[in-house]
Amino acid sequence: MNRTQTRVTVLLSALIGTTLAVAATAPINRVLKFETSAQLQGDLRNGPYNYTGKAGAAVKATVGTVSIAAPQASMKAPAGTPMANAQGRRSADFTGGVTVLRGRLSAKGAALNYSEASGQGLLTGAPSAVFTPEKKGDDPVNIAAANMSLDVDTNMSTSTGNVKLVSGVQTGRADRVVFDEGKELGLLTGNMSLSRAATAKAKELNVVGTEARILTKGKLLYVLGKVKLTQGSTTTTGDAVYYDDARNVAYVVGNAVSTDSKTGTTVRARASGALEQRTDLGRVRAVDAGFTIPTAQFKLSGEK
Repeated sequence: MNRTQTRVTVLLSALIGTTLAVAATAPINRVLKFETSAQLQGDLRNGPYNYTGKAGAAVKATVGTVSIAAPQASMKAPAGTPMANAQGRRSADFTGGVTVLRGRLSAKGAALNYSEASGQGLLTGAPSAVFTPEKKGDDPVNIAAANMSLDVDTNMSTSTGNVKLVSGVQTGRADRVVFDEGKELGLLTGNMSLSRAATAKAKELNVVGTEARILTKGKLLYVLGKVKLTQGSTTTTGDAVYYDDARNVAYVVGNAVSTDSKTGTTVRARASGALEQRTDLGRVRAVDAGFTIPTAQFKLSGEK
């Protein structure tokens, strides 16, 4: 092999290696694409690219199944990398009020930073999101937080900082909420609390614990970790609780005890038993046969 052939081989090997590295770190579904109607300015070789909408229209872009709209946007490459060679490693900032759409999820915020390398879009500036129910008449899910991150690779969003999730008469609060759009499941952790507003059939119900999982579509709730239910004069504690909102019934398992401060009565479950609390009737009884919480249906997509 002569010197010229050796040089070509080395260059091809370097090029293939670079291509494979980009492909490995940035799948094609993470690549951001701007609509051609957006006006482009900036250094075409090195960037950043600055986009504005024509005649006051929004700048629109897509990535995977996500659509983004904002008054202006800027995209840049890593330092020292020409824009033409940076696909899969670029980042973009959308500002001036951002709207993000994915399926039945609509999210809004002041600004959005998106990274092709991670596939994460971070929405800031008092972001909020609405997940529209599939069936007419069902309750939408509303989420508000300090920050909201949307994952392009999955149908999940992660909200942090004073998060509030509202679905019908149920309100959840936590430091962190992961919402699985495919399963319509919310995972609440960190200073978690839940409340079910009073209705014609039931008094207000409040629940605290270490972690809560809410299947918003079926109005089902699973809370674990030093669980405490408070309703009127009744306080029930245990290791975990399963609550069926449609049936107005909660099952508390693991060291379950319920006390009524008004009547002075106490109900305890056997070690292998459970407590059944009817939230519409204000009644608690021991269930010696116990109750098995169907934990599998409360797992996030891909969670073992």
